[in-house]
Amino acid sequence: MKIQMFIYPGMTLLDLVGPLQAWSVWPGTDIQLVAQSSGPIPTDCGLSVLATHDMASAWSDPDILFVPGGTDGTFALLDNDEVLDFLADQGHRAGWITSVCTGSIVLGAAGLLSGYKATSHWMAKDMLPGFGVEVADGRWVIDRNRASGGGVTAGIDFGLALIAHITGSEETARRVQLVLEYAPNPPFSSGTPDEAKPETVTAVTEYFNSQGVEARAELMAKAVGRYQHLFNT
Repeated sequence: MKIQMFIYPGMTLLDLVGPLQAWSVWPGTDIQLVAQSSGPIPTDCGLSVLATHDMASAWSDPDILFVPGGTDGTFALLDNDEVLDFLADQGHRAGWITSVCTGSIVLGAAGLLSGYKATSHWMAKDMLPGFGVEVADGRWVIDRNRASGGGVTAGIDFGLALIAHITGSEETARRVQLVLEYAPNPPFSSGTPDEAKPETVTAVTEYFNSQGVEARAELMAKAVGRYQHLFNT
């Protein structure tokens, strides 16, 4: 099972590490960490991840293509034709096209989610329809050979669910879960807008909206235009 995980500056580390840790325990897998250039790639929490391959040396036919999400770093990809063209090309040959968090926005911009159900971070779901995506709720969503996870921590759930789905063996995923001792027991019920207090939702929403919202809107508009152009040619 050739798993190709595309990484980039400013991505959210846990978006990557959640499924990566689960899949690294999945028997029979080989994983590439691919970036525009090989070497250390800084994430949004300051810790860098080593890209094992650049785009030129990456597998051309991965079984699983995966893109993590983030904030500013992710939106910057929407103006990066080299990356979007690479992902679009890889996606035509990949067995599975997958993401966590706002990685689905990047896949949408590459034209890879049109006509599919997908999810994203709760703050970004309303951006998906611009790329022809049918928004779905859930910690993970699987639609044919597309799989997407919700925000950040959902990557572990997503990773385990995809193992079970692809292998047809829930037991395989259960063993991986036990290896990880994944038994979440958060101290608060504040992990979704439905669970959180209204004032918490308001504060977090205002925080996201204060972080370069105008620049992101411009990048989204450009990416949607690019997506539509792909399907008009």
